[in-house]
Amino acid sequence: MSDIRGRILVIEDDGEVLDMLVDYLSFLEYEVTSARDGLEGLKKIKEGGFDLVITDLAMPHVSGIGIITVIKRDHPDIPVIAITGYGYYAEELAQEKKADCIMSKPFEINDLKETIEKLLEDKSSGDRG
Repeated sequence: MSDIRGRILVIEDDGEVLDMLVDYLSFLEYEVTSARDGLEGLKKIKEGGFDLVITDLAMPHVSGIGIITVIKRDHPDIPVIAITGYGYYAEELAQEKKADCIMSKPFEINDLKETIEKLLEDKSSGDRG
C-alpha cells in the first residue's frame, strides 16, 4: 500500500468545518485538496485526479447540487459525499442527483471515515454491488 490512501477534494464554504475536515483526512493519510466554494471546487474537479469528493450542499456561486451534477455527468466513477445542515429537502435533492452518500451536520467524524473507506473500497473493486 502506498503512503497516500487516496486523493480527496473537500468543498466547503465554512472555514472551520473545512479546516477540521482537511486536518482529519490528512491525519488519516489521504491527500487532501480544499475549495472554499463551488466555483473553486469545479475548477479543481476539472484539473482531475480525485478519488472522492466531499461537498457541502449550500454554498455561494455554485451549490453542492451543481457540483454533484457535474461530477456524475463528467466523472461518474468518482464517489461523492454530500454534507448538509439543511435537512430533508437538501438531502432529497442530493439523492436525486446521485450523491453516493448524504450526511447531515453535525455528523460523527468516525461515520465519515467509515463511509470514505467503504466508497473507496467499492470504487477500487470496480462495482457497487
